[in-house]
Amino acid sequence: MSLDNNISLLDCTLRDGGYVNNWDFGHSVISGTYRRLDKAGVDFVEVGFLDSRYNFDINKTIMPNTESLNKVYENITKSDAIPVAMIDFGTCNIKNISNAEDSFVKGIRVIFKKEKIKQALPFCKKIKEKGYLLFIQAISITAYSDDEMSDYVNKINEIKPYAFSIVDTYGLLDSEKLEHYFNLIDKNLDSDIAMGYHSHNNFQLAFSNTIKFLNMYNGKRKLIADSTVYGMGKSAGNCPTELLAMYMNDNYGKNYDLNMILEIVDTYLMTIYMKQYWGYKYNFYISAMQNCHPNYVQYLLNKKTLSVKSVNTLLSDIPEEKKLHYDEKYIAKAYTNFQIHNIDDSATYKQLSDLCGREILLVGPGKTIINEKLKIDEFISGNNPIVISINFLSEHYTPKYVFISNSKRYSQFTDILGNNSEKIKLIATSNIEVVDYPIDYYLNYESLLLKEFIGCDNALLLFLNALVRLGIKKVSLAGFDGYSLHGQNYFTNEHNYAFDNDTESERNSNISKALSFMSRKIKINFITNTLYKIEENNEQV
Repeated sequence: MSLDNNISLLDCTLRDGGYVNNWDFGHSVISGTYRRLDKAGVDFVEVGFLDSRYNFDINKTIMPNTESLNKVYENITKSDAIPVAMIDFGTCNIKNISNAEDSFVKGIRVIFKKEKIKQALPFCKKIKEKGYLLFIQAISITAYSDDEMSDYVNKINEIKPYAFSIVDTYGLLDSEKLEHYFNLIDKNLDSDIAMGYHSHNNFQLAFSNTIKFLNMYNGKRKLIADSTVYGMGKSAGNCPTELLAMYMNDNYGKNYDLNMILEIVDTYLMTIYMKQYWGYKYNFYISAMQNCHPNYVQYLLNKKTLSVKSVNTLLSDIPEEKKLHYDEKYIAKAYTNFQIHNIDDSATYKQLSDLCGREILLVGPGKTIINEKLKIDEFISGNNPIVISINFLSEHYTPKYVFISNSKRYSQFTDILGNNSEKIKLIATSNIEVVDYPIDYYLNYESLLLKEFIGCDNALLLFLNALVRLGIKKVSLAGFDGYSLHGQNYFTNEHNYAFDNDTESERNSNISKALSFMSRKIKINFITNTLYKIEENNEQV
């Protein structure tokens, strides 16, 4: 098979891979990776980001200017590989870019979304004027309509960069969609401009899509396929260089040295990989499925209060113009609004009146329900309380009721409760949608929130408020341990509750403040050890 020089491999491990470790590879790893990629015969090596927001650090592949870049790679003797760097438009002033003849890199790739085309293209022209091979990267390719892409390509033809690349930022493309964009661009792009493709692995299609891209080669123009060693990269990772190099050796007459590439994996990357996994992940699959920014998915999953169905419902409702542009204020408000389902629960409180005048024991998921089981058993034996589990069900205690304010937990309970020989009554807040196991009592979610306190949707606080509304004057708690600075907080990891942007000590403090407030309305007795501290206050309200 003859060598095809019109098809090239561009490795971007040192740039895209840097999202995994904040570009802190260490200088010897940077140098060693570049040298091995060069010896492997890789055509282009992307050496990092140029970003003036960062200070120079010889151990990092994100650098404020080309002068810093020269220092990082000053001991590298350039051979056959063409070194390139990347700029996210708006993060690096043109003054920070020397002329190409004075720079280690010979090419610069510029990324920007479609709303910045008008401002970014003049910047791209200046890069080309400085003597660099100019690569223009069409990130978030799926955000473009056919007409928008055709218009964009016409503007690209005026600049005549070295290459124009399809960038599947969120891993949304399948082979048919990729072929559609390829043909649309190929039809309109000047034939002397190379076309590139950069994939992400949200749908496990990075490698197969890159093969599809290469197989669309029609002899009309040069093609450049991106990859990273071992797939290291942002979000779900990228097409692995070692797989792509092997495929190109077998099908396009290339002679990339796979041993050199695998040495990078074995010598450098496995150490990083063991500390910080990258690759196909559940959350990135959901973001690709919903055609939205992955941060939306992570925000909702971090709450650990929503079922997957609820997460998908929320994501589906995001307006199209916001889906690929993360707006934390929007998703926070959407989450709060989703949780609020106002109902008239006056009949429920009447039905739960049997709780009045009885000892009540609320059981939480803390480790003390195991470590201090004897203490709990003695309390139950001596007081005959009504036992109510909060957002979980333990095999160690059979409650009369389970209180659930968390749709994710409800989804987990349906099988457990359904197989329980003794009917356990389920009390749920109005944000929970019935699936398999019937909900006996609904309480209005919003009315139970202590909105003046951080963590106001904590299940314990919600149910304490419900008890206050029932007129109950005292309650005992077991298994509400608080958040430890060290070690596991729960008898199982599944019950962790997520707070926004606070530490463990802040979590304890926030809940303690709310409990102190509630203690003015209902006497709270902890029978197991806890990190929560209730301030004594004799004033009753």
